[in-house]
Amino acid sequence: MSDWRAVSLWMDQLQGPLVPRPALNEALEADVAIIGAGYTGLWTAWYLKQQAPHLNIVVLEARIAGFGASGRNGGWLMGNLLGEDRLLAPLAAPERKAAFALLHGIPDEVARVCQAQGIDCELRKGGVLYCAARYPEQERRLREQLQAARAEGLGEGDYRWLSPEALREQLNVANAYGALYSPHCATIQPAKLVRGLAEAVERAGVRIFEQSAVLDWQPGCVRTAAGEVRASWVVPAVEGYSSQLPPLNRHHVAAQSLIVATEPLSSQLWAQIGLDRGQAFSENSRQVTYGQRTRDDRLVFGARGGYRFGGRLREDFNLSQAERQLRQGLFSDLFPMLRNVRLTHAWGGNLGVARRFQPHMLIDRRQQVALAGGFGGEGVGASNLGGRTLAALILGQHNELTEQPWVWNDRPLAALPRWEPEPLRWLGYNAIIQSFVHEDRVLANPQAPRWRRSMAEGLAATMERLMHTREPFA
Repeated sequence: MSDWRAVSLWMDQLQGPLVPRPALNEALEADVAIIGAGYTGLWTAWYLKQQAPHLNIVVLEARIAGFGASGRNGGWLMGNLLGEDRLLAPLAAPERKAAFALLHGIPDEVARVCQAQGIDCELRKGGVLYCAARYPEQERRLREQLQAARAEGLGEGDYRWLSPEALREQLNVANAYGALYSPHCATIQPAKLVRGLAEAVERAGVRIFEQSAVLDWQPGCVRTAAGEVRASWVVPAVEGYSSQLPPLNRHHVAAQSLIVATEPLSSQLWAQIGLDRGQAFSENSRQVTYGQRTRDDRLVFGARGGYRFGGRLREDFNLSQAERQLRQGLFSDLFPMLRNVRLTHAWGGNLGVARRFQPHMLIDRRQQVALAGGFGGEGVGASNLGGRTLAALILGQHNELTEQPWVWNDRPLAALPRWEPEPLRWLGYNAIIQSFVHEDRVLANPQAPRWRRSMAEGLAATMERLMHTREPFA
């Protein structure tokens, strides 16, 4: 691929030429070899260099920094971690409070580094609005989430309920029942962050080789078509691309997220919609939807996703007309005034999903391998925490980063839960998605009888619990 701007709106907005860095064409020695010049790999390199400037660090990237999920995502920089409620539930109150503070501080930590390094990634910390916008059951579920947050010790400053009137002061969603607001989220221009971070780690002395796909890796050695790096530590930071690097494919599978962007909208339209502080928003269906207002006044909107048999990557993200129309129809339901706006960009990306949807940061000291992944679509912020944590683990530190329940300290890669073999994954995915589709169809119909609504919601809730908690096969 030579037209790197076609990757996404974000890459298309970059100024200046997009020229790949030189490829690796020799054998090198290094202290740390990192596979992947995305957020996780670059943040790991950054924090290692900040604390141990003497380290010789090499980053190998198959395409160009920003080609993968780091240049394709929806631009939510969240102070959260997927499944944090399940991970933190066993902790005592003081440890749980400290862990939440660590997570909630992610956007501010990214902002600190960006300010120090002159990375203008259009970061705006406007919080996030989880909207009940399609049927009354969404309001009940959001209020239950708020009660659960209170039980975990999170207060009004972390999550608060917005009435329909209060919601309209920030976002004018059609027929909304209310929303849950959290300040612990920022929106960004993702490609500017990943490209700026790549330049920052280079200034710190890290070597980045692009168009250098890793063909094989093992402890102590990473091999490309034209060279190799022998290193004391190996950090595979590939997330959704794990399917191409055994044995990671046993533990991470790729799923897809699809996104569209409108033409720049008029100030009159934005006065009707809102989002004037950089807020992110989501419509609280079990099928994911998310959006933000860009600095140049576009609506970026992502919805639904996909899974390919065997966890295969999707390579072609030229969205079909049907894929575009589905997403335009979904955001037009929320914002009827946008029904006829023009889409200028449509794209998608591969993200990494771990079994039981459990993110992890692992170090195997015997093999000297460290990895972070399984972020499941919340990786913009989680990758910063992952990079900080991997740096601390590699440097042998013991601190609040290394003592969290998502950290697998001195554990082999094989200890991570494995996904079931096909066709079980494919059948399970489709059964779960169909239950979600059925729930939306029934609950969005105000004429549906109560018994039918209850059955549809109960089935979807059961499938969702199984998705997160069912034990994997050995």
